[in-house]
Amino acid sequence: QVRFVESGGGLAQAGGSLRLSCAASVRSFSANAMGWFRQTPGKQRSLVATISSGGTPNYADSVKGRFTISRNNAKNTIDLQMNSLKPEDTAVYYCNVVASDSGSPLLSDWGQGTQVTVSS
Repeated sequence: QVRFVESGGGLAQAGGSLRLSCAASVRSFSANAMGWFRQTPGKQRSLVATISSGGTPNYADSVKGRFTISRNNAKNTIDLQMNSLKPEDTAVYYCNVVASDSGSPLLSDWGQGTQVTVSS
């Protein structure tokens, strides 16, 4: 069962923008907090941003002021608008349901992710 399908990644220049989208097949999507994560080779997946069931966003310090997370409960999707991209944003980006308090991912079956590459 495919729960998450991420899309929208690609190649961007430093200072540029990309918009990622995640389609989620989860029960009671609107009642769940959702999050974006990213991973680079040899490193653990790290939390980028979360959005509560009520639409309150939270961001990692590294992306605060540059990234914006949003959700569409009618379509069971979350988006990540990434502006002022930096080479260190290069990673594979994933989405998942998250715990409201900690931002920890709750489902073990991740999607395929979407690759973001930022050139300097």
